[in-house]
Amino acid sequence: MEHFLRIGTLVGGGDADRIIPQIVRHGFESFNLTFWQTTGKTNLEELAKRVQTLAEEHDFVISALSIFGNPLTGAGDNADTLASWERLIDHAHLFGTDLVTGFTGRLPGQPIDESIPKFKEVFGELSRRAADRGVRLAFENCDMGGTWQNGDWNIAHNPTAWEMMFNAVPADNIGLEWEPCHQMVSLIDPIPQLRKWAKKVFHVHGKDATIAWDVVKEYGVHGKQPYVWHRTPGFGDCNWADIITILRQNGYRGTIDIEGWHDPVYKDELEMTGQVHALRYLKFCRGGDIVPNPV
Repeated sequence: MEHFLRIGTLVGGGDADRIIPQIVRHGFESFNLTFWQTTGKTNLEELAKRVQTLAEEHDFVISALSIFGNPLTGAGDNADTLASWERLIDHAHLFGTDLVTGFTGRLPGQPIDESIPKFKEVFGELSRRAADRGVRLAFENCDMGGTWQNGDWNIAHNPTAWEMMFNAVPADNIGLEWEPCHQMVSLIDPIPQLRKWAKKVFHVHGKDATIAWDVVKEYGVHGKQPYVWHRTPGFGDCNWADIITILRQNGYRGTIDIEGWHDPVYKDELEMTGQVHALRYLKFCRGGDIVPNPV
C-alpha cells in the first residue's frame, strides 16, 4: 500500500549517505534531501546510487530534492541556485522522486508584486524543463523573515501570493511544499487554508507551532516579547489527525517529512528525541501501521 502516507524527515543532501544509516532504524519511511543555495560539489549521480542502495535495504523512499536559495537574483551566494534547480530537476529520476522543491526567490527589498514578472520568467522556464522530465516543482511556504513589502528569499508565504504565482505560471506541475507552522507564524489558521489549497499541495513538511495568544492580545506582534514558536509535531497547537484527514480526502499521494532543528525545547542533545517522538505521533495520527482487512 504505497499510498499509506509515509512519514519521514529532512536530511542535508551532501550528508545523506552518512546520516540516513544512523537514523533510519528509528522508523523513518522517507527522506527529503535538502541543499542550501547550491548543490555545490555533490556528485548527484554518485549520491543517488548510494542512497538508492540504502533505500532498497531499508525500505524508504526519497520524497523530494530541495534547493533553498534565491534563484531570481543570482547574486552573491545565490549565484548557483538557479543552476541547482536545473541540476536537481535533471537528476530527480535517479533518486526515484518526481519532486523538486525550494524557495521561489524574490527581488530583495521589493514588494511581492514586483517579483511576479521575474518569477514568471524563471519558473515558466523551469516548469517546462520539469514537465519534459516528468518532474513537479513545489514552493516552501516560509517567509524567511520577509513581509509582503520586503524580504530577501521567498514570495510563496501568503495565499494571495500563491494566487498571483499560479496565475503567472498556470502549470499543473507547480504547487506548494506546505507546512502549518509558517502560516501560524502569521496568525493564519492552517486548517481551512489546507482545505482550500490541498489540491495544490505536493509535499508536506512536518513542522508545527505554538502561538501564545495571551502575549498577542497584551503586546501584539511587533513588541519585544516572542508570541510564536516553531515546534516539532506533537508539541505544538495543530491537530495532525485533521491535517492528514484533509490531505487524504483530497487524494494526497505524498509524504510528511519532519523538519527539525527549530523546536525551542527539543533541540541540541534532544533533537532526535523530539524527531522520533514526532515520527511516532504522526504515525499515530495517520492510523498507525497498515492492518489488512479480513478476506
